[in-house]
Amino acid sequence: MEQTNETAAGKDTPFNQVPIEIMVSVGKAHPAVKDLLNLGPNSVLALDKSVSDAVELFAGGRLIARGELQENEGQLAVRLTEVAEIESGI
Repeated sequence: MEQTNETAAGKDTPFNQVPIEIMVSVGKAHPAVKDLLNLGPNSVLALDKSVSDAVELFAGGRLIARGELQENEGQLAVRLTEVAEIESGI
């Protein structure tokens, strides 16, 4: 089979139709178990990031991009600010 340096992104291949799941990480929390057990309705769980910090996008467990949360037609969305290079990542 002949190999080329072209990517499949511009070609109509079966792989272009395969959906993937992207996870958006807004931050992490590190509560003690006793604090976690005391959580209930209206509790606030503080994260390690501020509202203005970039969120991270993962596909297959790999960091693929960073961006900013925004609203798009009433739905939560992410505006990409940084996209990983295939070879080197972010």
